Amino acid sequence: MTMARAGAPDPAVARYTTMAVPRYTSYPTVPHFHDRVDGGVQRGWLERLDPRRPVSVYLHVPFCRELCWYCGCNMKLAARYAPVVDYIETLLEEIELVARVAPGRLRVGHLHWGGGTPTVLTPDDLERVMDTVRSRFDLEPDAEIAIESDPRTLTDAMARRIGTLGFTRASFGVQEFDPKVQQAINRIQPPEMVAASVDGLRAAGVGGINFDLIYGLPHQTVDTLLATVERCAAIGPDRLALFGYAHVPWMAKKQRLIDADALPGAAERLTQAAAAAAALEGAGYAAVGLDHFATPDDALAVAARDGTLRRNFQGYTTDPAETLIGLGATAIGRTPDGYVQNFSDTGRWAKAVREGSLPVAKGIAIDDEDRLRAAVIEALMCFGKVDTTQAGARFGRDAGWAADALRALEPMAAEGLVTAADGMVAVTGRGRPLLRVIAAAFDTYRAASQARHSVAV
Repeated sequence: MTMARAGAPDPAVARYTTMAVPRYTSYPTVPHFHDRVDGGVQRGWLERLDPRRPVSVYLHVPFCRELCWYCGCNMKLAARYAPVVDYIETLLEEIELVARVAPGRLRVGHLHWGGGTPTVLTPDDLERVMDTVRSRFDLEPDAEIAIESDPRTLTDAMARRIGTLGFTRASFGVQEFDPKVQQAINRIQPPEMVAASVDGLRAAGVGGINFDLIYGLPHQTVDTLLATVERCAAIGPDRLALFGYAHVPWMAKKQRLIDADALPGAAERLTQAAAAAAALEGAGYAAVGLDHFATPDDALAVAARDGTLRRNFQGYTTDPAETLIGLGATAIGRTPDGYVQNFSDTGRWAKAVREGSLPVAKGIAIDDEDRLRAAVIEALMCFGKVDTTQAGARFGRDAGWAADALRALEPMAAEGLVTAADGMVAVTGRGRPLLRVIAAAFDTYRAASQARHSVAV
């Protein structure tokens, strides 16, 4: 298979690539959460849920057996299994606590295990948690049940149990197959290892496979990334995500182990991103939103075409639920009233749960202004276009509500990166890599924020 290559970076796009902007997996974004929203507030929000409407559930496991230097997630090394056992016991208590607070038995349409590495659990402990979830919630017959995994530590026994428990999707952080790059980020996993893990899960009945790829890694080049795309296409996942490496060592201390001098510059990152995207489309994948790709008949690609695609903390999704119940340390949740995040410190999280309190560290209540801007930002991130007049009308706003944002987009419109006329905003093909920058024009929190975000590309 011959992989397509992108040409020289577009100078108009290049001018915006180093802008630090949120990823907009929520609005308002996490840096604006505050401790005035606590477990008591969350209790009231959960009690007001409509039990007739399906929810989503996210379970967080902050343990890994290996330390990946590029990772910005909240995680702990599981040198011993005893702390994992303690964590699981508390997670079971939290599931029971949330179920008691909820107004009736909730229906679950999507369930996602993230981390960390959820497959650090033993198969029996994974089954204990799933049994508890099923005892307290009703999983829809067609529910998507997904789990993140690490091919370096996934055992045959765990792969078989994942299949037995009814998981429908598994995701792997491939990142890059080049040995030099893998060494530089401390994630050694040859293509054969990843392929064997995928084969094991497919044999167990897990039909959906996701791969995550990263550009902008130390020592990475366009050639190494294209070789990785080619190897991935041969394995045949039905979905891939292509993320830019976010070097934030002030937040993720493990990233200080990465040689910053070996990182590609802004122009190189842009070229890598464009080349990999072109190669993925050349391999038959359909572009979805900003950075996801799927086989044309996959539900994600279908949702992008029919206008039902959504975006949440797991990225692009087919999940329409307005409520996400986050379980575990650091887990983020949302209800129609607002967002919450659990304590990231496992000790504080466990103490709150054992005292019978919802372990919320911070969050933010949302109003109609937030809901309007969230809808506009999500439409841009999912479909690259939005009618701001129509969106405003749904919330009782006149056509002028978006005037400031539209003025902010005028320089990008002059460069052909976006069109903005009569309230209709549409991102051009050239402007697609800058979806986050364009969406940021509608973010009224960002101007006053001191938060440090990753670069746009």
